Amino acid sequence: MKRILIALLLTSSSLVTPYSSFAAQPNIILMMGDDHGWEETGYHGHPHVKTPVLDEMAATGLRMDCFYAAHPSCSPTRASFLTGRHPNRMGTFTPGRSFRPEEITSAQILAKAGYQCAHFGKWHVGAVKKESPVCPEAMGFHEWLSHDNFFELNPSLSRNGGPPKVFQGESSEILIREAIHFIDRAKKADKPFFTIVWFGSPHEPYSGLPADLALYDDLPAKYTKKVKLTSNETGGPTTRPQGEVLRERYAEITAMDRAIGTLRKHLAAEGLRDNTLVFYCGDNGTSPDAALGFPHRGVKGQVYDGGILVPGLIEWPTRIPQPRTTSVRATTSDLLPTLCAIIGQPLPARPIDGIDLSPLLDGKMTDRAKPLYFWEYNTGISDKSDSEPYIDPELQEGTTPLAKNAKGKATRDFRNFRHPTITETDYLGARAIIDGSFKLVIHDSKKGNPKLELFDLKSDPAEKTNLIEQQPATAKKLKSQLREWQQSVLTSLTGADYQK
Repeated sequence: MKRILIALLLTSSSLVTPYSSFAAQPNIILMMGDDHGWEETGYHGHPHVKTPVLDEMAATGLRMDCFYAAHPSCSPTRASFLTGRHPNRMGTFTPGRSFRPEEITSAQILAKAGYQCAHFGKWHVGAVKKESPVCPEAMGFHEWLSHDNFFELNPSLSRNGGPPKVFQGESSEILIREAIHFIDRAKKADKPFFTIVWFGSPHEPYSGLPADLALYDDLPAKYTKKVKLTSNETGGPTTRPQGEVLRERYAEITAMDRAIGTLRKHLAAEGLRDNTLVFYCGDNGTSPDAALGFPHRGVKGQVYDGGILVPGLIEWPTRIPQPRTTSVRATTSDLLPTLCAIIGQPLPARPIDGIDLSPLLDGKMTDRAKPLYFWEYNTGISDKSDSEPYIDPELQEGTTPLAKNAKGKATRDFRNFRHPTITETDYLGARAIIDGSFKLVIHDSKKGNPKLELFDLKSDPAEKTNLIEQQPATAKKLKSQLREWQQSVLTSLTGADYQK
C-alpha cells in the first residue's frame, strides 16, 4: 500500500523512486539442497526423514513431482540453474568445472531489471574470490556470502570475495540468517530482491545438531551394511555402517528444512510472503552412500531417474493461491526462461535449453512441449595435456576450506578448457532423452555398439522394463533427436554462441 501511495503522489517521472517502476514485480528466492534426492522428503513418503516445512510447502503451493536436475552431479546442474543452458554448452562437464565468463545468468538479467541480487552458500561453478571472472559479483550478484564447494557445521565462507571466515553454527541456519539480513536491507531500500540460497546440506561428510540426531537414533540398528564416504576427522575416505550415516544425513536435512521454515516465517511477518516466489529443489539424486534403492533406479552420477529426479516446490500466494500437484516434467534449466517471462525480460540471444514454466504456475500447462536431455560428457577424451585453459588457472584457485581433502588440499580449484574443434568422440558419454513418457538411455560400450534402453516412465517409473525390442521406431526417433541436440550443444562448446 505504501508503494502504491508513493506512486500516486509523485507527479514528476524524474522524482519516481528507483523501486516504483518495479512495484508489481515479485521478490524471488531460489533455494537448492546439495545431493538432496527426490525420495528424501516426508511428502514423497520417505519412511524416516522428517521435513515438515517442505511438506507444508508441498501442501500449500505448487508441488512438482517430476522435477529434474539438468545433470546427475552438482556443478553442471548449478550452471544450468543460473543460465538456462545445458552445462556441456559451457564446458561445465563435472563437479569442479567452472562455467565461462561470457555466460549470461539470471542474476545479470534481474539486476538490469532493478533487482538487488545476492548469493548465499555453495557456488561451485568457479572460485568465489573477487578476482575470479566467474565469481558471484562477475555473474550479476551485488552481494555474496559463499563457498567454493560444500560445507558442514561451522563453515568457512567468503563475504563478497574476501578472505574466508569461520561462522559458528549450523550451516543452513547461518545462510538463512544472512539471507534475511539481505532481504531486510532490500525492503528498507524499497527494492525487489533476488536471492539464491544454495545449502551445503545434505552433502557428505555428515554432521548434525544433537536434537536433530536424536530424531534418528533408531537407524543405526536398522541399516548395518558398510558404505563409503568422507571422514570428518581425517578428510580422507572411510567406511561406516549406513545407519550411522543416515542418522547424520537426515539430521542435516531436517536442519535445512527448519531453516527454510525460519525464512518463510520472516517473509510472512514482514508482509512479503504473498508476492515472493519461493522455490526449492535438489541439485542431483541421492548419493550412493545414502540411497535406499527406492522408488527409482540409479543414484547420483547416473542418468537414470534416481540420479536426476529431485524435489521441486514453488510457493507464490499471489499467483498460486490454491495448492496444486503437477506431473509435468520440468528441470533446473527452466528457471532462467521462467524468470525472464515473469519479469518481462527477453531471453539471451543464444541457445536456451529450458522453457518458460509460467503457464504451469497458472495451471495452464498440462504437457511439456520440448524434450528433456541429459548428458554426462566423456571427459576422458577432452582433458589433454595440451588443452588451453579457458580461464587463468590462478584465477580458478579456491580459497574456502572444506572437510574433504583432494590431492592433499582442503580447498578446491576449478578448470575449464577451450574446445575449438569437434570430433565424433565428443558425442560420447552416458546420455538420455525424455519426450512425453518415453525415455531413451544410451551407454557407450568398449565393443563399439552402445547399449540402448527404452522406458515408458508412465507405466514403469522404476525403469525396469527395456522396451527397445518392442518399440524400435520410438527408440530410433528419440536417438535422432538426441543426436541433433548434441550437435547444438557441441557448437556452443566451441564458443560459437559468444561470437554473435
